[in-house]
Amino acid sequence: MIGCLVIHGFTGGPYEVNPLVNFLKENTDWHIEVPTLPGHGRELDLKDTTYKEWIVAAEEVLQRMTEKFKRIYLIGFSMGGMIAAYLAAKYTIEKLVLLAPARKYLSFKQIAHDIGEVVEDSVKGTLDENKLYTHYKNKLGTVPMKANIEFMKLVRFTKPYLHEVKAPVLIAQGRQDGMVPFKTLYDLDKELSSEEKELVLFESSKHLICLGKDKDTLNQMVYEFLLK
Repeated sequence: MIGCLVIHGFTGGPYEVNPLVNFLKENTDWHIEVPTLPGHGRELDLKDTTYKEWIVAAEEVLQRMTEKFKRIYLIGFSMGGMIAAYLAAKYTIEKLVLLAPARKYLSFKQIAHDIGEVVEDSVKGTLDENKLYTHYKNKLGTVPMKANIEFMKLVRFTKPYLHEVKAPVLIAQGRQDGMVPFKTLYDLDKELSSEEKELVLFESSKHLICLGKDKDTLNQMVYEFLLK
C-alpha cells in the first residue's frame, strides 16, 4: 500500500489542501495523512512555537509511515513544500509534489495588486466575495513577529537540502501568487537534483493554489503525476 504525507503552509492548516486531499481519497486507496503543525490550524497559537518543532512534527509522521508503507509520496504546500523537500532529501521517497513552495517569499508587486483589488471590492461593497481577504482577515493580529522570524529560519535551514532531492518532482505555482514570487518555480528547477521534473505555472491562481480557480486541474495533474 502507498502512504501519502501532505504538509500545509505557514499560519495555515489541513483546510488549505483539503480539495486535493479529498480528491486523492476519493480516487485511490492510499493511506493519506495531513498533520496539523504545532501552533497551526483554524485557531492559531504561534507565540512559543519554533521552526524546528514544525519540521519534527512532519518528520515524525513520515518516520511512522516509512515503517508501514513501502512507497511514500510527499506533498507540500508553501512552507510545507520546503519541509517536504527537506524530508525528501533525508528519506527515500517515491515522488515529491511542491505546491507554491516558499523558497522565496513576498512578491511586492503582486501584493500591491491584491491590495488594490481589496480596496476596489470594499468600495463596491463586495469585500466578502474577495477570497484572499476572507481567508486572511482572521489572521490579522494573531501572528506574532517571532513566528514570522521562525518561518524565515525554516526557509534558510531547508534551502541547502534542495540540491540533495533526487526523487521525481512536480512543482506547481500560480502566476498571481503574492506570497511566493512565481519565478521561484524556475529557481527550483535549477536547484533540485531530480532528473525528472515537471513545472506548471497556472495563469489565474494566487498563493492558495489548492483553493483557487485551477484547483480541479491541479487535482487531476497531481493525481496523474503520482500514478505514472
